[in-house]
Amino acid sequence: MTKRLMIAVGLVGCLAVPSTALGHPPSSQDRRNAQKECRAERGTTDATREAFAVKYGTAKSNYKNAFGKCVSSRARDEHAERHAAKRSARRDCSEERQDDPAAFRTKYGTARTNYKNAWGKCVSQHAKKNKAAADRKDKQQFQEEHNAAQQCDAERGDTDASRQAFALKYGTPESNYSNAFGKCVSQTVRS
Repeated sequence: MTKRLMIAVGLVGCLAVPSTALGHPPSSQDRRNAQKECRAERGTTDATREAFAVKYGTAKSNYKNAFGKCVSSRARDEHAERHAAKRSARRDCSEERQDDPAAFRTKYGTARTNYKNAWGKCVSQHAKKNKAAADRKDKQQFQEEHNAAQQCDAERGDTDASRQAFALKYGTPESNYSNAFGKCVSQTVRS
């Protein structure tokens, strides 16, 4: 009896695990999109590149692993965005189809298939629209981070005294005040 109970609990536990943990890794398209996003997020100025390195890199590697860490993180994000866009599209299309099935078929389907492809075309169109909205939101976030990095770079200044004051204002003693720039950028983005 206890073995059956254990098996049942195990099966229920497996159903609760998200699909990404069960071996559904990001696709190659997700990784390509992630690389594009990371290049955009990294930016071209010294300030944005420094903020990017601090955000993604590790001190152990002297922040040289930032791009790889970004791509890995963004690929998982792209994967999740794509699946969320598809789920939302299915829900939207289901509601639209329930409201008026005949209008739904003629709006999305093609005469060549006797309007039987309406569901797939609807989901595809809505999913693309939802994914594009998520990508626009990501780009807006990158722009805010770039602006914050520029502001923090200007506030940090070029003199030793201004850099020391900046480090004391934003940095933490645990990191020997070396995290001041990253803390400034994150605080500026939040405000």
